[in-house]
Amino acid sequence: MNGPLEGIKILEVGTMLAGPYATMMLADLGAEVTKIEPPTGDISRQVSDSYFASLNRGKRSVCLELGTSEGQQRLGELVAESHALLVNLKPSAIRKLGLTYDALRKYNDKIVCVALTGFGLYGGDDPAFDYVVQAGTGIAALTGDPAGPPTLPGYSSADNSTGLTAALGLLAQIVSGRGGQVDVCLRDVLLSQLNYHAAAYLNSGVTPQRRPFGAHSFYVPAQLFPTADGYLALFITHDGFWRAFSTEAGVAGFETMAERSARREDVLAVVSAALATDTAASWEARLEPLGIPVAAVRTLPEALDALPELVVSAGEYRLVGSSIKVDGYTPDYRPPPALGQDSAGH
Repeated sequence: MNGPLEGIKILEVGTMLAGPYATMMLADLGAEVTKIEPPTGDISRQVSDSYFASLNRGKRSVCLELGTSEGQQRLGELVAESHALLVNLKPSAIRKLGLTYDALRKYNDKIVCVALTGFGLYGGDDPAFDYVVQAGTGIAALTGDPAGPPTLPGYSSADNSTGLTAALGLLAQIVSGRGGQVDVCLRDVLLSQLNYHAAAYLNSGVTPQRRPFGAHSFYVPAQLFPTADGYLALFITHDGFWRAFSTEAGVAGFETMAERSARREDVLAVVSAALATDTAASWEARLEPLGIPVAAVRTLPEALDALPELVVSAGEYRLVGSSIKVDGYTPDYRPPPALGQDSAGH
């Protein structure tokens, strides 16, 4: 069975993570993705071979000097036969290299041009790396123990989220049947993902608080808890979960969500005392069969070892496969391209 994006041709002028991740997700779904690289290659090739593979499997690679007339001519030829172009460079570089819809519509008025930037295509050239944008949008201020400094997650959440959003915008414009410019930036994506926090502040003046153990702002108990051995994530969102948990854990009272929220500290004290009597692994084994949302904290190696079906081979590389499962379709996980391997004969 062909992939759902079979026949869709996408060009990428991407670097490092956000743009390449967006187009790799589309390649996994059957799109033909051609990565346009300078003769020196995407800078992520210099990080490590596995880093590059994790973001560029299944793509083609064409080397072009976009700052030359020859490079621009070849770009126009590629645009003429493609559905979309996704770029993540500084806004000034995007415009200088003619990678906007206004510059490329002469070759193909149906081309969809996606600009993936830090602060918007017209938002200036301030450096915009993942962690910087997390710091500037309130994410870091919400993360970590309130008694300690703000902190950041251990992976590039802004880049990955923005890549997925850019892929969605690209496909939406293709589906519309119209060409045009799509503008997606890291700052706006992260502020959008702070949805209920932002809504509480904008409508009720409630300032988000950093809570111990990553506690949820509304649901109680919903956070990490120390146990006799290891940490446990417990997420009680409604009264049915609480009844099942309290019966198993021997905890009494706090029967409604409203009461648990109003008496947060009392609830956390009794839950913490109960969970301290057993290990995280044991609590997971006891609570999961009851339908309670729970997980022992694992390392990435532990998680991957427990889920071997999610690991795929792309040439010599073992990678995590696509998170989108389509009935009847298995992605063709091809290796990442060698630099310029598809330049000849184009």
